[in-house]
Amino acid sequence: MNNGNNSKILNALGIDPGIIIIILLILIIILFVIVFSMLMHFKRFDKKYKMFMRGKDGVSLEKTFLRSFHELDKLIESNNNHREEIKNIKETLSKTLTKRAIVKYDAFKEVGGKLSFALAMLDGSNSGYVMNVIHSREGCYTYIKEILNGESFIALGEEEKEALRMALEEEII
Repeated sequence: MNNGNNSKILNALGIDPGIIIIILLILIIILFVIVFSMLMHFKRFDKKYKMFMRGKDGVSLEKTFLRSFHELDKLIESNNNHREEIKNIKETLSKTLTKRAIVKYDAFKEVGGKLSFALAMLDGSNSGYVMNVIHSREGCYTYIKEILNGESFIALGEEEKEALRMALEEEII
């Protein structure tokens, strides 16, 4: 009698019971494919997880982490050493004569070729010297004047002033 009631309900809805069975079979097949696919993904994930936990060469994960932490400590120590070395290099560089400029000129009309020159050499605090080399027919004369904080306490010639100005404008790398 139940079959008759079910048929009456399905008939009232206008649905053939065979179509419902076919739809349900298709849904079961689709669900079976999805479950099988998920199972395969899980097996691959489980294999990767076990390999990760075991380590590439059979070393335990804990040992791998400890080794990584030890290497990280070495890198931090090395980084601190490099910072100290860079600080020392910068300190040395600030005392090195890195700013320089040269102005070539003819000291005397009868001597051409711009053989005379003024050379300025300064450190990071703009201290150093200006050297003036004058060539004449009788010989070569060299004069040097100390520069402190960008200034000379001895009067500078035009070429020396120009060389000093150019050196002061130069930036340290």
